[in-house]
Amino acid sequence: MSSALPSLRALLIDEIKDLHSAETQLTKALPKMIKAATHPELKTSLAEHLVETRGHVSRLVEALHLLDLPPKGKTCHAMKGLVEEAAEAISITAPSAVRDAALIGAAQRVEHYEMAGYGTARAFAVALEENSIASLLTATLDEEGAANEKLTLISIDVNAAALMADNDAMPPPKTRKSIRTARR
Repeated sequence: MSSALPSLRALLIDEIKDLHSAETQLTKALPKMIKAATHPELKTSLAEHLVETRGHVSRLVEALHLLDLPPKGKTCHAMKGLVEEAAEAISITAPSAVRDAALIGAAQRVEHYEMAGYGTARAFAVALEENSIASLLTATLDEEGAANEKLTLISIDVNAAALMADNDAMPPPKTRKSIRTARR
């Protein structure tokens, strides 16, 4: 079991290292999600976010450098679980709008986790008057929010397409005549 964190500074360091691990894991997961997506706008959005995520890793390395620390030493188990759920969403769906809807859900869970982490770390940095670090975290927090909003907009078309596919796969509704015939 790990030892207790003794200070707000230690909490900040722990949060930044957790985010670094999370973002590093995401740089490995996003290419698989891009490959699995079928909706062109979703593929593009995920590809753009992969580029941004690499920048997030760089900012976190810079923040740790400002704290005179290496970017190693922590595994983000929450992101590991979120990445596993995204992989499961891919494995249990065929390439389709339904898979795209599942991928958007998985990506938005990741975004919300990251936004919570960046918001927390930024609050710690502000309290500690680590303004340079707070600025780095704010820039990434803003990008995560924008990525989430973009996914929400894409989900409107994707969910409609998934619903249409569901309706096409369903048998036609029974009419009164077919119900009467079935009873005889």
